[in-house]
Amino acid sequence: MHLSSLRMAIYACVPCLAIALTATAQEHDAANARAAMIRQIDRRIDETLAKAQLAAAEEADDAEFLRRAHLDLTGVIPRVAEVRRFLADQRPDKRAQLIDDLLASPAHANHLANLWRSIMLPGGISLEQINSVVGVQNWLRQRFIENLRYDNLVSELLVATAGDDAGPALYYTSLNLAPEKLASSTARIFLGLQIECAECHDHPTDQWKQADFWGYASFFAQLQRPENNLPGMQARLIDLETGDVKIPNTESIVPPKFPSGRNPAPDELGSRRMKLAVWMASRDNPYLARAAVNRGWAILFGRGLVEPVDDLGPHNPASHPELLDELTQYFIDTGFDLRELLRTLAQTKTYQRTSRWTSVEVPPELYAHMPVKALSAEQLYDSLNRVLVRRGQGDMPGLNVRSPLLDPQRQQFLAKMQGQGRSPLEYQAGVLQALTLLNGVDLTEATTAERSPLLLALDAPLFDDGEKLEAMFLATVTRPPTADEGGLFLKHVAARSPSEKNKAWSDLLWAVLNTAEFATNH
Repeated sequence: MHLSSLRMAIYACVPCLAIALTATAQEHDAANARAAMIRQIDRRIDETLAKAQLAAAEEADDAEFLRRAHLDLTGVIPRVAEVRRFLADQRPDKRAQLIDDLLASPAHANHLANLWRSIMLPGGISLEQINSVVGVQNWLRQRFIENLRYDNLVSELLVATAGDDAGPALYYTSLNLAPEKLASSTARIFLGLQIECAECHDHPTDQWKQADFWGYASFFAQLQRPENNLPGMQARLIDLETGDVKIPNTESIVPPKFPSGRNPAPDELGSRRMKLAVWMASRDNPYLARAAVNRGWAILFGRGLVEPVDDLGPHNPASHPELLDELTQYFIDTGFDLRELLRTLAQTKTYQRTSRWTSVEVPPELYAHMPVKALSAEQLYDSLNRVLVRRGQGDMPGLNVRSPLLDPQRQQFLAKMQGQGRSPLEYQAGVLQALTLLNGVDLTEATTAERSPLLLALDAPLFDDGEKLEAMFLATVTRPPTADEGGLFLKHVAARSPSEKNKAWSDLLWAVLNTAEFATNH
């Protein structure tokens, strides 16, 4: 190559090299910041335990951690092949690698979309609401796939009109465009504030006055659905130039007022909703990042650093106030990256502790051990679906693989599992769950040797009974059977005649699926 040509080629590569080095440096800085935050989280939790003279639980074993990470980050238990691969992996960083893989998966985006949709649209889903719910979920899912900054996600939702914003527009119409409903809902979800108590009167214990509530509601007072937007058409929204709210039973018009106490400046451009969206992402808003961090913590630990998660304020202090402050600043510094927040929390020793605890009972807010969490109705159904339905199969009675929100059997299952008027994230586990499963004809039929794809696969002659039992346990409770379980279950199978073997295996699968171990995240 001619010297001048070589020189030109080198010059052309310099910008690419600089970009690569910059990206590597940024990744290195992010990893260092993450490691420092992980150490700080564990230090804060351990300090509190030391003050209470309590020792932390041991680290969860690989099987326990694998099940927990899959359920918390993707909403469903792992497949047998995933369990075998992880348990056989000898890499020292395999847990961090698993967390990265799960967070990058489409299942993670689906799970977060399901969680946020359940928060935004609480209650049962009627057939008439299905299209609206699907629109909201699809919009959320796409944002989580893109890993959109959380503050930008909230801003996009607040200024939605139609078209690509159909999902958020459906959120508004689901609340009938009522300013007071939208104020209560957005404050709870995105600010962690229960300001609805001030709708009719000043809050008795918190800082919120009735004028504060209606000042916030005023941001939604000019929102309207066009008259030519007929039922069944894609939801469209417009912002009028007029529209005010009054304190009930008075003639007092309340101007828009941010929860921080400031009124929008006269020179601020855009609709009222646009002004609210700008404020949401501004440093003047002390609530957004804090509320997101508290919800992110609750996703993994089963409760927030402030509990309830939507009731932040001086009247309800955090269990670890310094840690909440530090995590909030970390969330801001990392660009409101919800995925990075969950990655950091999941890599802590605190999150990776076992849920097995035989010592004295300790308050859950001390995080001495991981809590045993009942599976949400969605997690339970989807995990049953994973065990009992082959990929591409759609005719399993009561359990099929069509789009979850369009699956009528799934909706019927969720309706049974969720108490009337309760949040889908807080369904009442216990008697109702037991009756649904123990008397469920669909589950009984789906666990027969003739219908269960798991049992059909295990019926191959190359598996002995011990291998069959191990595969059944890996597929359901994400661990091999103990020696006692193996002896008991294999004795049950061995006592049956050849013609009764399939029935014996069916009974065992049905029994395992009805255990508390299967129905919980531990």
